[in-house]
Amino acid sequence: MSDEEIYAARLELVDFLIEALWDTPSEEFVGTLLSGEIRVPESVGEDLDAGFERLRTFIEENEGRDAEVVHRELNREYTRVFVGPRPPVMAHESYYREEMDFLGKGKAEVEASYAAAGWNPPEDYPEEADFLAVELAFLRHLIERQRRGAAEAFGYERVFLEEHMAHWIDDCAGDIVEYADGAFYEAVGRLLSGVVAFEYELAGQMA
Repeated sequence: MSDEEIYAARLELVDFLIEALWDTPSEEFVGTLLSGEIRVPESVGEDLDAGFERLRTFIEENEGRDAEVVHRELNREYTRVFVGPRPPVMAHESYYREEMDFLGKGKAEVEASYAAAGWNPPEDYPEEADFLAVELAFLRHLIERQRRGAAEAFGYERVFLEEHMAHWIDDCAGDIVEYADGAFYEAVGRLLSGVVAFEYELAGQMA
């Protein structure tokens, strides 16, 4: 693969996770997924391979079904797992890290990492700074900067992964897999672990 193809694949994976975890995936996204327009590679690494296999299973199980119906089912699952009442997965860094107060000072540490890289969460992300999808959006920002030739973005990524995401993503991803109703969010959990592990290794090599 060329460098451009690798960047496109990295961004596509992170975009997929943001779409799946920020809120219920849109009906348009579900329709695109079921149409087969999203590429699913054959072999990348253990967690990524397992995630792609569950994603293929989801697509096969829902082949020919109406995207609106599948969207409603995913909305119910997302609400149960991430929204509640009493959601089993609280997708915030400060929830998973014992040394951070949940929605307390830990948020400021995450915000400081964003500020150091000159990034602010988009205004349409009303969640806290340490919410999983917001951290993924920051990761996407850094990958896009790398794509444009900003070598220092590898350093920002390495530090952010080392100081933040590497401490809690595997636990959160494991909970997503455990509490998922079916193949889609099982895929999301495994892909989440795989993407962060891949990015951590890459950033360490490049920084």
